[in-house]
Amino acid sequence: MTTNSSDTTSGLDPRRWRTLRLLGIAQLMLIVDITVVAVALPDLGRDLTLSREALTWVVSAYTLVFGGLMLLGGKAADLLGSRKVVLTGLTVFTIASLVTGLAPTAEVLIASRMAQGAGAALLSPAALSVIVRTFEGAELNRALGFWSALGGAGAAIGVLLGGVLTSAFGWAWVFYVNVPVGVALVLALLRTLPRDVSGGSVRRLDVVSAVLVTLATGSVIYALVNAGDRGWLSLATALPVVVGVLLYVAFGLRQRASADPLLNLGLLRRRTVMTGLLLIGVATALMISVFFLGTFYLQHTEGFGPLATGLLFLPVAGATVLGAQLGGRIIGRLGPRVLGSTALLVAAAGLAVPSLWSGTTAMVTGVSAGAVGIGAVFVVASTTTFAQVDFHEAGVASGLLSTCHELGAAIGVSAVSSIAAAGLVGSNAARLADGFTFASIVALAAAVLVVALVTPVRSADHATA
Repeated sequence: MTTNSSDTTSGLDPRRWRTLRLLGIAQLMLIVDITVVAVALPDLGRDLTLSREALTWVVSAYTLVFGGLMLLGGKAADLLGSRKVVLTGLTVFTIASLVTGLAPTAEVLIASRMAQGAGAALLSPAALSVIVRTFEGAELNRALGFWSALGGAGAAIGVLLGGVLTSAFGWAWVFYVNVPVGVALVLALLRTLPRDVSGGSVRRLDVVSAVLVTLATGSVIYALVNAGDRGWLSLATALPVVVGVLLYVAFGLRQRASADPLLNLGLLRRRTVMTGLLLIGVATALMISVFFLGTFYLQHTEGFGPLATGLLFLPVAGATVLGAQLGGRIIGRLGPRVLGSTALLVAAAGLAVPSLWSGTTAMVTGVSAGAVGIGAVFVVASTTTFAQVDFHEAGVASGLLSTCHELGAAIGVSAVSSIAAAGLVGSNAARLADGFTFASIVALAAAVLVVALVTPVRSADHATA
């Protein structure tokens, strides 16, 4: 990422690694909250007498608002300062978690889940912008490797934690657990977040543009989340996609006419940015597909319970962390093209294993091997996105990256759920294997795209001012 000379002092802050760990815990909490709820849904639905549609919205309300508002969160970090937005988002998320656990009705529960999503949308891109403004060169690659490792680890920990908390204390504790963690993080970050992490003077935040892009992203994610059940060519899927595209067009026209746009459209014309956004979408789609298919395979086909399923996913989480850490350490030597294509080939080979051989061992071993590659792809996506992003654009770029992360998750779940539909409602292992085959083919195709799109230069050349 390019920086101004006056900004480089932030890279010398002795608190930077402690700040990174604290922000990592906060980000992990946001990711865990996506999957931790899944295990608690049966008990939650029974206690609050929720319909199937209401149960779906307990999950979707969080992801829709989280994905839809992240560009606004990133822009707010650029305008108001990352420190202020991080603390605000974390506070909103913590309070909303308490309200969600206390919710007496479906309406309160879903509204508070949306508030959780709003807090997460402020926190996540602002926290990432702190990282890319605080670290440089090889240190930035290592920091992004740590940040990238949180995705797969959070998904697996969420499944395991949801089973433990629900079994021991009840469903409300999957939300209550965020409260003490959130309070402790706020107090710690007040002391460690750099006060000079700011995008500059406060300017007008374009609320109309924020509403347009939020509704557009929410509409597209809504369609993708439901496409697996309603069909990709159904009116229920096509209509929100069309609405989302029209809203994106309106958003783009407003950005071109605005003197102070929410998003500088020139950012999307940079090859490195678009390649990074594509890669983050692919990596997230593959990772979420792995957890989605693997959960159904282990529970429906192999007969494991939720807690055992969570334990079996721990090697996958560890492999993701390993891949991301290795990627962060070697990308400066290999460059994003070599590392990205190699990592995707590893992912393709690993995901092909459960499509060719049945059994728990084959599934866990193959998916874990693939997760090493996926973890490295997350690092390539992040470093490529920020390679040619100016210091004052870090928040918006973080928002774009986070938005594509959520879109990739929605696309991944929708695609594999459509392909493996028969296996999701019964114990048809063959249809679940088709889902793994599709994921492997996507990884292979993405490896070819990396060679075509990524410039053959070292990441360190981009990441150092």
